[in-house]
Amino acid sequence: MGVSLLSSPEFLRLFLLSLITLCLVPQHVFASITRHYKFDIKQQNVTRLCHTKSIVTVNGQFPGPQIVAREGDRVLIKVVNHVQNNISIHWHGIRQLRSGWADGPAYVTQCPIQSGNSYVYNFTITGQRGTLFWHAHISWLRSTVYGPLIILPKRGVPYPFAKPYKEVPIIFGEWWNADPEAVISQALQTGGGPNVSDAYTFNGLPGPLYNCSAKDAFKLKVRSGKTYLLRLINAALNDELFFSIANHTLKVVEADAIYVKPFDTDTVLIAPGQTTNVLLKTKPHFPSATFFMTARPYVTGLGTFDNSTVAGILEYESTSKALHTTLPMKKLPLFKPILPALNDTSFATKFSNKLRSLANAQFPANVPQKVDRHFFFTIGLGTNPCSSNNQTCQGPNGTMFAASVNNVSFAMPTTALLQAHFSGQSNGVYSPDFPSSPIIPFNYTGTPPNDTMVGNGTKLMVLPYNTSVELVMQDTSILGAESHPLHLHGFNFFVVGQGFGNFDLNKDPANFNLVDPVERNTVGVPSGGWVAIRFVADNPGVWFMHCHLEIHTSWGLKMAWLVLDGKLPNQRLLPPPADLPTC
Repeated sequence: MGVSLLSSPEFLRLFLLSLITLCLVPQHVFASITRHYKFDIKQQNVTRLCHTKSIVTVNGQFPGPQIVAREGDRVLIKVVNHVQNNISIHWHGIRQLRSGWADGPAYVTQCPIQSGNSYVYNFTITGQRGTLFWHAHISWLRSTVYGPLIILPKRGVPYPFAKPYKEVPIIFGEWWNADPEAVISQALQTGGGPNVSDAYTFNGLPGPLYNCSAKDAFKLKVRSGKTYLLRLINAALNDELFFSIANHTLKVVEADAIYVKPFDTDTVLIAPGQTTNVLLKTKPHFPSATFFMTARPYVTGLGTFDNSTVAGILEYESTSKALHTTLPMKKLPLFKPILPALNDTSFATKFSNKLRSLANAQFPANVPQKVDRHFFFTIGLGTNPCSSNNQTCQGPNGTMFAASVNNVSFAMPTTALLQAHFSGQSNGVYSPDFPSSPIIPFNYTGTPPNDTMVGNGTKLMVLPYNTSVELVMQDTSILGAESHPLHLHGFNFFVVGQGFGNFDLNKDPANFNLVDPVERNTVGVPSGGWVAIRFVADNPGVWFMHCHLEIHTSWGLKMAWLVLDGKLPNQRLLPPPADLPTC
């Protein structure tokens, strides 16, 4: 008779060994984990352009720290406010399914965190992976309070493209010699346009094209014959930006944390609030040259803007030691990219038309085919009368600049909308009667009307749970046509159509792309044109929608959707956390 393996010492040894191995393997290999972060909001002295000033930061860093998680993870971020300003943080692009209390816009989903107080943002990342970012969502504090939010795929799930050699986040921002809080405060007081930033930045560094900035340049050191994944994020306050790397082609593979059909381009256009992942394939051999990567604004409006260029340096690491001794980097020829003209709307249109969802079995594009509610919103500028205590306003014809959606300039409440809704105490906080189309139609992109005054109010659009929505957003020519990057909180949406001139209900819907439209959270309403989006309101709560040009948000180009609870327990907003800040 042979010895039974089950009772043999060898089997017991193997069994014990495998048990010990299992215990040693970290739990997160198998399942989602909870990740803890701590954000200390504190003042920090920072120097750029020979100008030292105290700025509001997270953990003393500018830009702020990177948050990394995996799809399916739960994230807990404790934010402690050590500065005098009120603060709140938005996790831009995170769906926040039933966790609207963690979304972050001040006076929309929460009262801000006051000085000396703290709040824990608690959310789970469901069905999302890719590049997003986080930023302050009160006044203009996001000028310095921002950082990357990177969601890796679940373990063992590959990218839908070859694994890159390295991944590098590049976050576009701005540097202000002045205090941006003083800039917006002055603009709102005078009614005029705001002063502009002094430089654009890559990862907080303005680069060598600015005075007194040669040392503050972002350097990307690469090896020949490798593929790098660049995670591009536009965290600038008021400018869409063109980005290019001299003598290199970029392959776009993702927009707003959604994979897209890959396409090659020399230049990427990215609006505030948007992210774009590109693959950079380096040259097969050491090129004996260095290359500038630059970004500068795409400008459509009539207002002043920061007409400058941020530059970083793409530097190849030499494999040959001999080369290093003969030709130091400074002596190598430097190539500069050629960016589109400042107002190249033709490039902007072509670029956005190339963005298409993968729409395959693994990453389907679940475009709503039937629509329950159609909405038509005008998006644009306008005016308010000069306030009584200030007789000489600096807006058009002595008025104050304003901005609106359907001619409603949104007035921020003094208590959070979501709390008012959840507690059933909305009276006097908001009214549920946001107009579904303009009250007075006009020739939106033609000769503007003489009366440019806007209405003001705190109005919400109410949607029953699971309503399928189609929204057409129409730019207007009032005080100049302009491209407006509109961001919707709590949802992604499909960009099913866009065009120039006035939207034509009888003709334009026939050309909508309902097969593979790009899915995103921030879309540019074209200058002098319109964009159509679709989404399903499957996330109960109050969700902010606003222009991501900060000055337009300050002027009132914002509104909110109130999505009601569904019938089932998992279709209802969760109750507020115990540490939710009070106003």
